[in-house]
Amino acid sequence: MGVEENSAGTVTTDTEAVVAAEATTLAADAFVYPIAPGYRVNVRRGPGTQYGIVRTLPYGMSVPVYCQKPGERVSGPYGTSNLWDNIANGQFVSDAYVKTGSDGYVATRCD
Repeated sequence: MGVEENSAGTVTTDTEAVVAAEATTLAADAFVYPIAPGYRVNVRRGPGTQYGIVRTLPYGMSVPVYCQKPGERVSGPYGTSNLWDNIANGQFVSDAYVKTGSDGYVATRCD
């Protein structure tokens, strides 16, 4: 994994740069919400912990939420929820780790 210093003097890893670029590009299609501070959140292939991990989000990340889907109930810093947020094609995070400001749906239901 490489490390780069951007024009603002901030050091980022390759993974952080790719995730940030993806979130910025996709932000036009969805609202972007912050991940709970101090947490590195696993991104999974489906709405539950039984699904494989695709990647882990770095600290301080914000993610677009394109749609939401019910799944496994998870407890996190923002309560207990069975909602899972679709942040990219085939990639989900538990809504209990995303600060959406709501205990319910903030996006359409995923098909």
